[in-house]
Amino acid sequence: MKRGELMVPLMLATAVFASALVVIRTKHENRALVSELESLRDEHERLDMEWAQLQLEEATLAHNNRVEKIATEQLGMTEPSDYVIVSADR
Repeated sequence: MKRGELMVPLMLATAVFASALVVIRTKHENRALVSELESLRDEHERLDMEWAQLQLEEATLAHNNRVEKIATEQLGMTEPSDYVIVSADR
């Protein structure tokens, strides 16, 4: 056989081997990205749940009846009986 006749099959075998390595690397990267996507989705769901809980807590803490109760009982504040407007003259 001539040298040129062996060169074509050798080049084709090298190309097949190289493409197989690229396929393996691509599948590995794909699996890694799918795993990262799943972990990010889990974190997103956890953060959404935490956000909802914080909104509920904020609404509870800012409720007018609660604020008024704390103002009167703990701070001794009272509603003014007469509303007087005081102007500051300069």
